[in-house]
Amino acid sequence: MKRPDLIIFDCDGVLVDTEPVSNAVLAENLTRHGLPLSKEDCIGMFTGWSMVNVEQEAIRLGATLPENWIAAVYAEEFEALKRGVDAVKGIPEILDRLESLDIPFCVASNGSEEKMAITLGQTGLFPRFQGAMFSAHTLNTSKPDPALFQAALEAFKVDPARAVVIEDSVLGATGAARANIPCYGYAPHEGGADLAATGAKVFKEMRELAELLGF
Repeated sequence: MKRPDLIIFDCDGVLVDTEPVSNAVLAENLTRHGLPLSKEDCIGMFTGWSMVNVEQEAIRLGATLPENWIAAVYAEEFEALKRGVDAVKGIPEILDRLESLDIPFCVASNGSEEKMAITLGQTGLFPRFQGAMFSAHTLNTSKPDPALFQAALEAFKVDPARAVVIEDSVLGATGAARANIPCYGYAPHEGGADLAATGAKVFKEMRELAELLGF
């Protein structure tokens, strides 16, 4: 494809490898509250979800959650994440290349800005996204609503067809499709058929991105 004018990255699972840690905490928490789930269950069910939507679905499935549940589970998750997460392999090199070519990039996440500060901060990525972070919590929306991506387009003054979204979740890829933004689906551990079904172009390794995106 022709080189894009803006690259919109998801955060968890795309920039930083947080999903195993976050979902282990979520599984233990929900199990305590009457909904026995494993880490693998949570990864399969909730990858890419906002915590507001996780709360609603968990209650629907039989969990008994306290009024302050979101704040409490986030506190548990943040403590676990502070013990260490890694950048996704290949991401620092991709960002180096984008910066050398003056191609703008940003992050759009269903997670909170506080969470991104923790995860991007300890991997050294946070300074590269300052002023270019779009959080569902701040904007009061969440994927698959396209509003999160549309906010990024508006901020950077870029048409949807000239941007690209990098996602690892069906919710995110669906939101990109609804915003009419081409999407590349990162599926390092599986076939990615669910991402492909949304119209995303599936890839397995971050090093493939440079060729896919024409830089």
